[in-house]
Amino acid sequence: MVARFLHWAIRGLVGILMRVRSEGFEHRPANGPYIVVANHLAFWDAPILYALIGGPELSGWAAEKYRYNPVWGTILRMGSGIFIQRGQVDRDALGGAAAWLKQGKVFGIAPEGSRSKTGALARGKSGVAYVAQQSGAPILPMAHFGTEKVLRTWLRLRRPEVFVRMGPPFTLPPLPAGDRSAGLREQADLVMCHIGALLPPEYRGVYADHPQLRRLLADSTNL
Repeated sequence: MVARFLHWAIRGLVGILMRVRSEGFEHRPANGPYIVVANHLAFWDAPILYALIGGPELSGWAAEKYRYNPVWGTILRMGSGIFIQRGQVDRDALGGAAAWLKQGKVFGIAPEGSRSKTGALARGKSGVAYVAQQSGAPILPMAHFGTEKVLRTWLRLRRPEVFVRMGPPFTLPPLPAGDRSAGLREQADLVMCHIGALLPPEYRGVYADHPQLRRLLADSTNL
């Protein structure tokens, strides 16, 4: 009930404060488990994701620094957030994500780990590939853009418009024999390319010329 109330409240607030234009939500699976992966441009990305697909089935990582914050820590716990130590390999947080998915639920991950400093995609971290391999869950790519303009649009006393695109789910292949770390790194880049394929060119950042992204764009053009 707590998670349902939080979902209702955030969905209502987002609907009042901004216009969200969504595309591709027909790709969303009817049930979990699946991993939602998204880029991270601004604070507003997480509330929008929660407004669109939140509820008792959804969890995600939240920075450890918010654990004891009386406001954000409480909200994150209401939303079943799993706190993670950024900048290091947090085995408890990785295991918690995999365990949540093995219950048939949904886990949200921003593979970049923090907000983009450039306004475009930064290199994704390999934790997303690790969780996918441990859980066997498919990955549902999602892209936001326009969220980085929300605050300055409000300051002009206007209602901002943001865009959310969702792509078809996909599953990562088994890791090849050999260097496991390198394999996870390559798979994390593949996940980021799936996000990049949903973004306008100016948001693709370090993946703009990545061969996997070019392949995905070519495949979508040929459909």
